[in-house]
Parts: sequence; structure tokens; C-alpha cells
Amino acid sequence: MEKISEKLISTEKARELQSNWVGNQGMAIEKNGFKDVRDFLFNVEDLQEYIDYVRVRSREQGIDNPGIRVFFGAYAADKENDATVFLSPTMNIQERNADDHVPNNYEISPLNTIQGGYPPITYTGKG
Repeated sequence: MEKISEKLISTEKARELQSNWVGNQGMAIEKNGFKDVRDFLFNVEDLQEYIDYVRVRSREQGIDNPGIRVFFGAYAADKENDATVFLSPTMNIQERNADDHVPNNYEISPLNTIQGGYPPITYTGKG
């Protein structure tokens, strides 16, 4: 089993990534007169339940090493803070298609049980 510590980023790196997004994509959104969420909160139990669901359903399909892709989405465009994300399973993570992408697995339902942070908050790395 790979060590998770090798995959973690520092608080400083997270702060830099958030700052980059706010200064680029966030500014473009606000420049067009919108203020939208930029963080999404998942319940750990919901995430674990979904990961378990994806593992079981993938194995039933003969998929040994699925991935989970995060997609941006939006609710009805006539209201503020309509951004969302949803999680979507993929096929085997090592197998890529002709476009060099891991294909999505459309036989397993996506997950969208998140809370968007509104008004927008900034990742500061401090309690």
C-alpha cells in the first residue's frame, strides 16, 4: 500500500493553489458580475460510502483499479452561487483511450451530495 504522506501537499502549497485560482478563474467569474462558491464540503462518511460503492460496482464489472474524477457543474443559471462539483467513476486508472484519457464509467452513478461554501471563503491554512 502506498503511503498517503507521499501524496499530501503542504498548507503553503494549498494556499498557493487557492490563490492562483482566485486570481485567475475567480477574477474572471467576478469580472462578469457573478460571485460564486469556490469550495465544496463533503461529509467523510458520504465519501467513504461512495468509494466503497464504486469499488463494489466496479469489481462486479471486472474493473480492478477504478478512479474517481471530479467534474465542475452548475445548477440553474438564474441564481447566484450555482457552482457545484460531482464525482464520477472511471474505468481502470492505468488504461487510457485513444485520446490518452481514462474513460468515465457511465454504468455507475455520480455523486453530488456537497455543500458549496457561500459566501466564498479563502483557504488560509490557519484555524
